[in-house]
Amino acid sequence: MRVHRTRRLALVVLVGVMLGGCDSLPGRPTLADRELAPTQVMAFEVLYARNCAGCHGADGRLGAARPLNDPVYLALVPGDRLRAIVVEGVPATSMPAFAASAGGHLTKQQIDALVNGMLTRWARPDAVKSLTLPPWEVRAQSPDPAARARGAAVFATACARCHGPDGKGGATPGSIVDPSYLALVSDQSLRTTVIAGRSDLGKPDWRDDVPGAPLTADQISDLVAWLAGHRHPVLGRQALGGDRDRPRP
Repeated sequence: MRVHRTRRLALVVLVGVMLGGCDSLPGRPTLADRELAPTQVMAFEVLYARNCAGCHGADGRLGAARPLNDPVYLALVPGDRLRAIVVEGVPATSMPAFAASAGGHLTKQQIDALVNGMLTRWARPDAVKSLTLPPWEVRAQSPDPAARARGAAVFATACARCHGPDGKGGATPGSIVDPSYLALVSDQSLRTTVIAGRSDLGKPDWRDDVPGAPLTADQISDLVAWLAGHRHPVLGRQALGGDRDRPRP
């Protein structure tokens, strides 16, 4: 009996040693190098690359969607609104909801890591020194022919030198009245671009469209109305603008 007991004990010890030695086998990753479960990933760089870079660019710039690596944009958009956009997405646009509670796949902690990472790395408190910032987000209104007419005058003064007299493109910038482009962007997206510009593409913000004469809030709204007035319905796509239009990043 003692011999059998000794053999069993030796066997248990041997198995324990073998299992413990598995972590030291050649080529086996250490605990620190092992792949994390998707919900355990908290590094900003990884979260951004997996969820945002495809639209907003590898380093937050030069993507199909507007740059997030833009101090002016981050100065205009409140942090809680930026977080809400990530959580809820923007209906009728290509911006999805990322929160698990809204049908996405990111936890609250991961969304905090994303938003805090953007603000920590890319925001700059002194990016906007003006004391009269135009409201970035406005409630959608019904089309106003008078606003469109005023917007045409704003465009001629502030935008035509780059985008051409009719908005169909200049020497470098492309058309901003192209129906395909306007079918993909909401009125709020147009407003965001007018105000914050596209620093990655050399498009100035609302302070420098007319050097020394920043656009007023009313001029911005009129210009957006003029741009949106060139939008045509696209078969099979939900209409943008009007009461259903909501802000997008």
